[in-house]
Amino acid sequence: MQRISRAFQQAREAGYAALMPYFTLGYPDAPTSLEVIEAMAEAGADLIELGVPFSDPLADGPTIQHSTHMALEKGMSVRACLELTAELRRRGVRQPFLLMGYVNPILAYGVERYVADAARSGADGLIVPDLPPEEAETLEAACRDHGLALVYLVSPTSPPERVALVAGRTGGFLYLVSLTGVTGARSELPPGLADFIARVRQVACTPLAVGFGISTPEQARLVGQLADGVIVGSALIEAAGRDGHPAQAAADFIRALKQALHSGG
Repeated sequence: MQRISRAFQQAREAGYAALMPYFTLGYPDAPTSLEVIEAMAEAGADLIELGVPFSDPLADGPTIQHSTHMALEKGMSVRACLELTAELRRRGVRQPFLLMGYVNPILAYGVERYVADAARSGADGLIVPDLPPEEAETLEAACRDHGLALVYLVSPTSPPERVALVAGRTGGFLYLVSLTGVTGARSELPPGLADFIARVRQVACTPLAVGFGISTPEQARLVGQLADGVIVGSALIEAAGRDGHPAQAAADFIRALKQALHSGG
């Protein structure tokens, strides 16, 4: 959790919002996903969200759904994802890792076992989009025991009392879903995003990172002027799958996002 806080602090002191790209572990296959994530780290990602494939990713749009389906077809599992996370650490990737996955695989694996193995693999926190705080006491306790952040999400439709509750329970940062809908590249930012961020800022004590629908460097720049972190997933996966050099394409896209964030600070 301290590494997550330090990443946001370092970005803030440098005058820009932290960049947190998402990539699905095992897509399009395990070796390629490792190469892509290494390239993202070298290109300047501040934190990295590692997608744990699941057969029913209800918060995700077509791009991430396709990537998780392909990863599962190639044999990816929770255990394999943790092994890839550990391999990334062995290869020298130092950025904080957030494992983004759904609750059913965690329950099937075993909550305590999952958190302990995640910590051993080098993860710094968990994002579980379909787990509300009211049902998360066991996972929260395990995360506290093993020093991991459990990151919660709020959306534009969250009422003020709900925002205050979630903001008080989240660890590391608060994930702001920019729109009502699933993940996926969008042609423009949703109206009202600035007001939503300002509303959450009034009650949050942690950094605010915005995800869902951020597709271009210009959109990242605009969000970075309002929030502490910018999360990009679907557009990155699309860029990586556009030609035969996914690691290079991902690195180029990360550099473009970083340049925009620096210019908007």
